[in-house]
Amino acid sequence: SSAASDVYKRQQLLFPDSTLVVLTVIVPGSEKRTPASLAVAHAAMEELRRSFAGEILHCEERDLPTGYEAFMTVAPASGEAKRRCVAIEESHPLGRLMDIDVIGSDGTPLQRGILDKSRRRCLICGNEARYCMRARLHSPQELNAKIEELVNGYLQRH
Repeated sequence: SSAASDVYKRQQLLFPDSTLVVLTVIVPGSEKRTPASLAVAHAAMEELRRSFAGEILHCEERDLPTGYEAFMTVAPASGEAKRRCVAIEESHPLGRLMDIDVIGSDGTPLQRGILDKSRRRCLICGNEARYCMRARLHSPQELNAKIEELVNGYLQRH
């Protein structure tokens, strides 16, 4: 199963005194590998490489039919790595489409924080994204159209 191989991959890349950063792209619907999702992945990797310049111990990127994923082992402690990754998710024009997980050297993913007000917002209406997903307030077509619009706008500027 993909989940089991993902856990194995994470354990394999967790070196002592290092932090693992795992990148995936948030894409609604069953089609996970699209030109838009690859554009988001490439933008995310560019930002991660810039943010962790000189501190990347290992990096593996996988462009799969199930979507793009990257595993980056970095030197900074997990708290600092999480701070940088959240900053990318929150400041990059495509950041809301990036899912950047930070796994501490003990194998535990760092959460954004229960009191953190920066829960992910819906791309369409601004509600908390989980609420819209659970209530199925927006169709995959509507979400994909918004994603295309965001990505095309970003690509035109860069």
